[in-house]
Amino acid sequence: MAGGTLYIVSTPIGNLEDLTFRAARILEEVDGILAEDTRRTAILLRHLELNTPVRSLHEHNEEARIGECLERLAGGQDLALVSDAGTPLVSDPGERLVARALEAGRAVVPVPGPSAVTTALVVAGFPVSPFTFLGFPPRKGRERDELVERVATAGETVVLFESPERTARLLEELAQRTGPERMAAVARELTKLHEEVRRGTLGDLAAYYEEHPPRGEVTVVVEPAAVEAVSREVDAAAVEALATALLAEGRSPSRTAREVARRLGVPRNRAYTLVQELSGTREPGSSST
Repeated sequence: MAGGTLYIVSTPIGNLEDLTFRAARILEEVDGILAEDTRRTAILLRHLELNTPVRSLHEHNEEARIGECLERLAGGQDLALVSDAGTPLVSDPGERLVARALEAGRAVVPVPGPSAVTTALVVAGFPVSPFTFLGFPPRKGRERDELVERVATAGETVVLFESPERTARLLEELAQRTGPERMAAVARELTKLHEEVRRGTLGDLAAYYEEHPPRGEVTVVVEPAAVEAVSREVDAAAVEALATALLAEGRSPSRTAREVARRLGVPRNRAYTLVQELSGTREPGSSST
């Protein structure tokens, strides 16, 4: 199917010198640029001395923009999608556009470059592979509790984004759940003039940022849980007794597993496996591998 190409272009997370030669060329050659914030992108375009037309595409208008973008692609125009900084779609708008473009048979081409996730990861001093990126934590409720639990039991390095005003709170919650001696790194203003990567225990970092609220973009990297914290022995009889009682109340295996994990301190994935074995069933959509 003929048509234009949608380029997913990574832009600098701070230092404009980090833009790749290829990204600069694509931004010059395309028929239009879709930007999360046209004002931020205008700074980059002025630096490159480019006059490529720019249209906004952000979380509030993405759905409304999709039809227009697909028409332009179908008409043979090439478009570039950029975010405020870094790699588009990583905690930024664009997922729906990319999915719809692919469904319509349009070419979607990545133009790789800067990413706050990998930049913070490689300077944190923790194992780089494997790692898990969890984006911005939910602000409250069960989803936030589940995220904190996931970080606490993670056997791999975890990377999160957080707003400056909520960084101290996140570090404190992680310290309470994982233990204050768990190591972490807080990276802010990466590649910029006031770049800072502060490493220490979660307890120390929480106390520091409570007294010195950070400014700018913040990325938090947490070291993996100790092996004994991930694979500690579980009292099988206690798990079986609690899970049996909860299943008898009519709870689903997944809800039962969450409750077992919460009450007995069992890592959630392990609790789910134990409950599945006990119930002898798998919920629809669960993998058998």
